[in-house]
Amino acid sequence: GTGWPDNADRFFGFSAVIASVAGRGRYDVLHLNDWHTAATLGLMHDPPPTVITAHTMGHQGWTSGGWLDRLVRGIDAYESYVGTNPLAGAAQLADAIVTVSPNYAREVTTPEGGEGLDAILRARGDALIGIRNGIDAAIWNPSTDPHLARRFDDTSLSDKQVNRSAMLERIGWPDEGPPVVGVVSRLVDQKGIDLVLESARFVERVPFRLVILGSGERWIADWARWVADQWPDHVSFTDGYDATFAHQIFGGADALLMPSRFEPCGLAQMQAMSYGTIPIVAPVGGLVDTVIDADDDRRRGTGFVMGAVDAAGAIEAVHRAMRAIRNPQRRAAIQRRGMRLDWSWTVPATRHVELYEELISRS
Repeated sequence: GTGWPDNADRFFGFSAVIASVAGRGRYDVLHLNDWHTAATLGLMHDPPPTVITAHTMGHQGWTSGGWLDRLVRGIDAYESYVGTNPLAGAAQLADAIVTVSPNYAREVTTPEGGEGLDAILRARGDALIGIRNGIDAAIWNPSTDPHLARRFDDTSLSDKQVNRSAMLERIGWPDEGPPVVGVVSRLVDQKGIDLVLESARFVERVPFRLVILGSGERWIADWARWVADQWPDHVSFTDGYDATFAHQIFGGADALLMPSRFEPCGLAQMQAMSYGTIPIVAPVGGLVDTVIDADDDRRRGTGFVMGAVDAAGAIEAVHRAMRAIRNPQRRAAIQRRGMRLDWSWTVPATRHVELYEELISRS
């Protein structure tokens, strides 16, 4: 759960290599990612137009102030409370800062979302840009997925039931009963898994069933195991990551629950929609950019958005989703809308190319 003690040596060294290579060539654009490459700009006298993507502001690479002596420029930008903050430095020196969703770009300019960098990011103005991530449409495609019991698409949604049956058989549950809500996640505080487990108290009353797959912090795994023991007919927990089972959950579950406390972009909600699995998400980060609440917008809705990031918000959104799922016509309409959207990298990649061209034209 913590970084290696020599991470500063590893990634300042990595940044030095990037600076050396980029300094020797005639490159149009240098695109850095996260704090691991952020020291590069402090190690180059004359860098090309540069973009840095910050996938989360929570990891900044803060380390001792001794590293400031190695830099050739921007020392003030990298200096932070007598220490060195790689991400803070690059956020001030790069020509553009990209976050992985438009809404996250707005959130990081607030004290609540900026993790101490909000003032720096507000000062950058239009240099801060949000571009949504994509998913690998070749891997996350129900019409070609080799992990599924039966492949399907938006014109053959009835075949999703075959995958639901196969998933339930693997768990040991009968192919009947209330809708199944899947959770495929890291077991960490950020992902709001504790809110999922608190919601389990209502599985019999709503009703719904929970299928949880994930690994992470031990206390969350122990709690999930206890919850599954308390409601064995309504909650299943698999500790660890199983790629085949993950695909089977996306293919067979009726809904996917993502009550994240923060989510710079999120991929699972897009994967779920590609498989006709209705997402239930928190109102944060890229989840807001990708999921339209089906009660707020009945013509365009693709899922359900929690009113608040707490257990009450989670169970309220689950309840609304279960009500929609029990209406076959409405359920199919929501599913097809999500499945017909392009969640691939095509649009985000085009936006990145446009950004590169803009920076080149200004250099």
